Amino acid sequence: MTRTGADAARHYESALDHLLFFREEVDAEVRAALRDSPRSVMGNVFAAYLGLLGTEETAAADARGAFEAFRREVDPARLTSRERGHLEAASSWLAGDIHRAGRLLAEVSVACPRDALALAVGHQIDFFTGDAVLLRDRIGGALSAWDADDPHYGPLLGCYAFGLEESGHYRRAEEVGLEAVERNARDVWGIHAVVHTYEMQGRFEDGIRYLDARARNWADGNYLTVHNWWHYALYLLESGRTDRVLEVYDTAVHHEDSSDAAMELLDAASLLWRLHLAGVDTGDRWSTLADAWARRRDGAYYAFNDAHAVMAYVGAGRFSDAEALVRDRQEWVRRADPGVSNVSMTVDIGLPVCRALVDYGRGRYDEVTELLLPLRHRFHAFGGSHAQRDALQRTLVEATLRGSRPDLARTLLSERVSLRPLCRYDRQAQSRLAGRLGG
Repeated sequence: MTRTGADAARHYESALDHLLFFREEVDAEVRAALRDSPRSVMGNVFAAYLGLLGTEETAAADARGAFEAFRREVDPARLTSRERGHLEAASSWLAGDIHRAGRLLAEVSVACPRDALALAVGHQIDFFTGDAVLLRDRIGGALSAWDADDPHYGPLLGCYAFGLEESGHYRRAEEVGLEAVERNARDVWGIHAVVHTYEMQGRFEDGIRYLDARARNWADGNYLTVHNWWHYALYLLESGRTDRVLEVYDTAVHHEDSSDAAMELLDAASLLWRLHLAGVDTGDRWSTLADAWARRRDGAYYAFNDAHAVMAYVGAGRFSDAEALVRDRQEWVRRADPGVSNVSMTVDIGLPVCRALVDYGRGRYDEVTELLLPLRHRFHAFGGSHAQRDALQRTLVEATLRGSRPDLARTLLSERVSLRPLCRYDRQAQSRLAGRLGG
């Protein structure tokens, strides 16, 4: 811990604990570490990561300025190899190359498999880039180096469970996730991993019961509060309780006291979009949400966020705002450094998805199908989880149902029902298709 005093090291360890359990106190502990040791290498690295983990353009810009000033004083030759790895990873991500940052942190984890910061940040990078295999193997490759009695072993199991789920190992994921939560009832990422396994298997009532039984451990006071409420609302939607979905939306997902952080707004947009696809009247919620996105004035930073902003604008009937965002991103990719990860994310996935959402709102369903069909096995390339990206898969299904491709709708729905036979949406869509085909 170069340039890090004893008090700062204690704050660093406390911050690491809060990070692994998604507690809001992580920011205060990192600031305390830097007050005690302003030139602490790992303290400054940690602060840089915190500026990046929220996928907020403004926060990242602030972190970049502070970290560049810090780096100018640092002689890499005086640092440990682990610190140099973190320094380069943070610098790469701040410069826009999130993929290189993930690779560098993977090298740190090979050399130092018990570096929990490298594992936790690398895990989030794998999530932001939609890499299911790395979500599984980055953590799995380090676990054998850990003592099962270490207090951080449990949250790493929660991370591993999520990676197992995203790569399709649902039973093993549930097993590992339940073990993580058994070790620490407030492991909200572990709870989140178990919730994903139920979602992907169509076990919606099991998911409701699981979250109800543990509400006091996840439902407030952490960075995943809104997201886990979003999962709860998805279960309710699949169970046909749309009135309760709107109640959860209003009380927990988006309301007048919401922070309007990008990661919370995208959950709100995703939930309302699913209701929109299902033909549910959501009142004036779209307008309020579109206003929240507009207030952010986000530039091109993370294409996954852009798609959800466009959902909000289209849902509110603000097509001029949606189309302005698309034009802005088109202009940005023409002049941006191709080494910035978000360039390929935007060109390959973000822009066609945004255009498809606008077309859907305008009732141009065949155009939606043409845009989304070539991407449906590649949506992961711009981040998110399978559960989050299912809003796009459903948009494609709805476009084929409403447009001129009932043959494709039959194929897509057959795929979905074969995977999740209990999914209410898929069964209802099949019935609608049968009615259209007259059989």
